[in-house]
Amino acid sequence: MTTSGTPLDYRSDTLTRPTPQMREVMAHAAVGDDVFAEDPSVNALQNHVAKLLGKEAALFIPSGTMSNQLGVLVHCQGGDELLCETGCHIYNYEQGAFAQLGGIVARTIDGQQGLLHASQLATKIRPRDAHLVRTRLVCLENTHNMAGGRIHPYEQVKDICSWAHDHDLVCHLDGARLMNAVVATGIAATKWAQHFDTVSLCFSKGLGAPVGSALVGDRGVIEMAHRKRKMLGGGMRQAGILAAAADYALTEHVDRLAEDHLHAKTLASGLAEIEGIQLMQGSPDTNIIFFQVDPVIGSATAFVEQLAHSGIKMLAVSENRIRAVTHLDVPYARVSEGLDTIKRVRDQIQNI
Repeated sequence: MTTSGTPLDYRSDTLTRPTPQMREVMAHAAVGDDVFAEDPSVNALQNHVAKLLGKEAALFIPSGTMSNQLGVLVHCQGGDELLCETGCHIYNYEQGAFAQLGGIVARTIDGQQGLLHASQLATKIRPRDAHLVRTRLVCLENTHNMAGGRIHPYEQVKDICSWAHDHDLVCHLDGARLMNAVVATGIAATKWAQHFDTVSLCFSKGLGAPVGSALVGDRGVIEMAHRKRKMLGGGMRQAGILAAAADYALTEHVDRLAEDHLHAKTLASGLAEIEGIQLMQGSPDTNIIFFQVDPVIGSATAFVEQLAHSGIKMLAVSENRIRAVTHLDVPYARVSEGLDTIKRVRDQIQNI
C-alpha cells in the first residue's frame, strides 16, 4: 500500500466526493418541485450558469451524457448529420444515443491529437440532394478527454464556429471540463461560450459536485431542451439538494482546478523518468495524463492491477495505454508518494 494506507484514486475526476462544506450547503438547501419550476436552488443554479457562460438560459440536467444528447436533439432532426472529432465523447462514449434517440448520424473527422482546424471541415458539408443526409451541426469537445485533457486553442475554436455559422450550421460544445480550460488559459467562460449555440457543462468532475450538468443557450433552445429532457425521463423533483452542491462548486471549486493542473504536470514529469513508461503527450494542458507501458512491464491491465494492490488506482484504456486524472480527492502533497509506489511496482514486476 501507499505509505498513508489511503488509496490514491487517479481513475477519473468523477470520483470526487462532496467536501464537508458542500455537504453542509446541501443539507440546508431550499427545495421545491423542479418539474413545476418551483425549486429555488435549481432556479438559482440555472441563473448562475447562464450568467457565467453569457447565455439567456440554462437547464439543470442529471448527467453530462444527457446534456450532450439534448444539445444534439435540439438542433437536429432525423436524417441530419453532425460533424465531430473521431475521438470525442459524444461519438464514442454515449452509446450513439443521437442515432438511437433522434435518427441522427455522425461524420467523424480525425483531429491532430484530438484538435480540429476549420480547414478540415471545409469540404464536409453535404450537397443539397434528396439522397443525402443534411449536414446540420458541429460538435467540439473542450477540454478533450481522450486527447489527454488538451485545450482546443481559442482561435481554432473561434475559426471553426465562425465557419460553421457562415455556412448555416449550428455549434454545440461538450464543455464537461470547460472550467479547466478557463483556469488554464485565463480566458473567461463567456468568451469561450459565445461562439456556440449550446454548451454543456459538467459539475461532477473536477468541480466536485456529486451529480449533474447544465445545458445553456438561447431561451427558446433551452425551452425545447426542457421538453426533451422530460421525454428522456430527466425531470427531477426536489433537486435543490443537488443543485446547491453544483452552485457551491461553481463558486468555491473553480480556482482550485489550478492545483489539479499542477498535480498532473508534476505527476507526468515523474512518470516520464520511470523506465518502461512513455507519456503519450508532453506536459499535460490540464488534469489528464495518458501513458504507455513497455511490454517488459506487461499489459496495461496487469500493471493497473498491480498498482491497485499497492494503493494506486488508474484506468487501463487499451492493451498498453493507461489514463490518470488528478482531482480534489487526490492531494497534490502525495504526488511524490504515488511516484515512489509506481517505481516500486515497476521494479517488482521486472524482478519476477
